[in-house]
Amino acid sequence: QAQLVESGGGSVQAGGSLRLSCAASGYSVRIYCMGWYRQVPGKEREGVALISSDRTTNYADFVKGRFTISRDDAQNTLSLEMNSLKPEDTAMYYCVADPRTNICDSASWRVGVYGVWGQGTQVTVSS
Repeated sequence: QAQLVESGGGSVQAGGSLRLSCAASGYSVRIYCMGWYRQVPGKEREGVALISSDRTTNYADFVKGRFTISRDDAQNTLSLEMNSLKPEDTAMYYCVADPRTNICDSASWRVGVYGVWGQGTQVTVSS
């Protein structure tokens, strides 16, 4: 059964850094479009970063230059390095796998594409 388990969240002050990790089972992170989404209570989930099988990366404008998505094929894990964190980055962060494609496309930014969600990991940034 496909499963994604996120970890690494926590509480930091603005300007700080965190590294999120996602352990995938039932998915091979190297053959799918993989990504990170986040959700603030009361708001819809939004895409943060995507990585294709060829390691091409794409970022939401609000994290460009601050966040870096990567993967470790040997460990079958996905990571999100978050630097220069802002209070508005406070959210539950989720790891996702797009089963439709190995190359992330415009549809990969749509929440409805993803049928499997992990429990998420909470990131809290204080000012």
